[in-house]
Amino acid sequence: MHSFGYRLNALLTFAVTILALMCAIASLSDNFNTPSPSAEIQITNINWFQKQPQGNDEVSLTMNISADLQSLFTWNTKQVFIFVAAEYETPKNSLNQVSLWDAIIPAKEHAKFWIHTSNKYRFVDQGNNLRGKEFNLTLHWHVMPKTGKMFADKIVMTGYSLPEEYR
Repeated sequence: MHSFGYRLNALLTFAVTILALMCAIASLSDNFNTPSPSAEIQITNINWFQKQPQGNDEVSLTMNISADLQSLFTWNTKQVFIFVAAEYETPKNSLNQVSLWDAIIPAKEHAKFWIHTSNKYRFVDQGNNLRGKEFNLTLHWHVMPKTGKMFADKIVMTGYSLPEEYR
C-alpha cells in the first residue's frame, strides 16, 4: 500500500497538470477569435499651439474619439488597455510618438464608446518641428487575458496637420 503522503502528492500533481492543460487550451482558443475593431478620431479644436520658453513646441487638442472594440473581448479577456498616440517624422527621427490619451476598458459593455476630450498628456516636440507638420493619430490596444499571452494591435488614422503659425 502507498502512504497517505504519496497518494496526496499524486492527487495534487494530477490536479496541477489538468489545470495547466486547461489554461493552455484556454489560451489557444483565443487564436480562433478574429477581432474587427473600428475607431474614428476627429480633432474638433486646437486649443493652443505655442513655443515654450525652452524652444519646444507644445499643442493642446480637443478630440472626439469613437470606437467599437467589443470584438476584442472573449471569455478569456480580463481588460483592454487603449491609448491614442500622435505619430510624426522630424529631420532627427523617422518616428516620433507622443501619447495623448489612454484608458482601461474593464468589460465588453464599456468597449463601445464615444468621448469628447482634450489630450490627457502634453503634446510636446523637443524642438520647433511641429509648425505645419502632418501627423497620424493611432489608436493602440493591448488585450490582457485571464490566462495566456497579451497581444497588441493598432488602427492608424492619417490626414491630420498642425497650423503653420503659433496661436
